[in-house]
Amino acid sequence: LVARLIYGFRISVAFGLILTLISSLIGMAAGAVQGYFGGWTDLLFQRFIEIWTSMPSLYLLIILAAFITPTFWILLFIQILFSWTSIVGLVRAEFLRARNFEYVRAARALGLSDGRIMFKHLLPNAVVSTITFMPFILAGSVTVLTSLDFLGFGLPPGSPSLGELIAQGKNNLQAPWLGITGFFVVSIMLTLLVFIGEAVRDALDPRKTFA
Repeated sequence: LVARLIYGFRISVAFGLILTLISSLIGMAAGAVQGYFGGWTDLLFQRFIEIWTSMPSLYLLIILAAFITPTFWILLFIQILFSWTSIVGLVRAEFLRARNFEYVRAARALGLSDGRIMFKHLLPNAVVSTITFMPFILAGSVTVLTSLDFLGFGLPPGSPSLGELIAQGKNNLQAPWLGITGFFVVSIMLTLLVFIGEAVRDALDPRKTFA
């Protein structure tokens, strides 16, 4: 039981960290393009995101599980396809707010390229709001994997998983320590991940003043 908890914890954290990092990078790039250029670019991107987010990712995973056995990387890829949209709005709002600031106009007057203005001058100001949201993406990623494993649509049978351990506890009520242990490990892990994310946000916040 301890061995499965350790390996399940490792898989859950790795899944959450990789998903959070990749989806945040894609979301920041998409939000930066939308907010900086605005106009038709912003309008078309917004309509695309509205259509894309309306697709039910859980149903796609269930349909996929009927044909092939989902692996760690297949689950990760499918979740990345749908999770990057959650952070686009934050970055877009920051770029819309800051694109007409004086220092941006001065950078344009000096002949700097749009890419350099976006990623060197505007993006650092948008990172704070992005980092604020990242702990929730991380916690949501771990919860999604645990839920899929609990329902039987996650990692292959026999894989060490916290969700599968909780499912074992549900199916074996005569051994309550299985479900209780998995539940407490997931709860403590999610709490620690959120606290760590908030600490990283405070450490990287350029606008935070220290006495």
